[in-house]
Amino acid sequence: MIGKTVLVTGAAKRVGCAIVRTLHAAGANVVVHYRSAQAAAEALADELNALRPGSVVCQQANLLDIDSLPVLIGNSVAAFGGLDALINNASSFFATPFGEIDLPDWDDLIGSNLKAPLYLTQAAAPYLKARRGAVVNITDIHAERPFAGYSLYCTAKAGLLGLTRALAIEMAPEVRVNAVAPGAILWPDDSLLDPEARDKILAHTLLKRAGSPEDIARAVRFLLDDASYMTGQVINIDGGRTAHL
Repeated sequence: MIGKTVLVTGAAKRVGCAIVRTLHAAGANVVVHYRSAQAAAEALADELNALRPGSVVCQQANLLDIDSLPVLIGNSVAAFGGLDALINNASSFFATPFGEIDLPDWDDLIGSNLKAPLYLTQAAAPYLKARRGAVVNITDIHAERPFAGYSLYCTAKAGLLGLTRALAIEMAPEVRVNAVAPGAILWPDDSLLDPEARDKILAHTLLKRAGSPEDIARAVRFLLDDASYMTGQVINIDGGRTAHL
């Protein structure tokens, strides 16, 4: 991926950070998007720029502000002179018990997981087409197999999965659009899942263990660099959990 430019949303921490590291190690120039984690984003950029000067820049944006998305794309293009790939990784995740779902929940979960990827990809499309680039959306195995208590999140990710396939049609043949669907990779920061719930999830995973952010990052790299005849597809990185859910 030497000389290619990739924008990764929600890139300062967790899976997004692993994606940035993996693509940067493959030679890409990376735009690290963050909303509020400025210190983590800048620390990551400083670390990687020490290895390859001028190869990483940070861009702040609230993805729920749709009017700011063309600006984010324009700044990313200006940073390195073009755009080869967009990774829609940024996501809100929290429980929404049915019967208590309200409009702020809808705006947050649908906004971050579906609306922002749509409008961000639309803004990036001319630049991606010019370089015959690619889009990778980070969905979730629960987009197709909903998880109790998280109906709105699962619905948002289901929409993103449908959007992946729809945009593969809309942006062909110049741009490939695929998705990676994680299973049990990192537990939520808010610890909503107690140890018993976590053990139950892993018991339904054929490999009987959680995956790592690097597992997702390697799949993203594959879709960008080694999957030139794949579009409209989703790869489940779930340790076999969906094989018998």
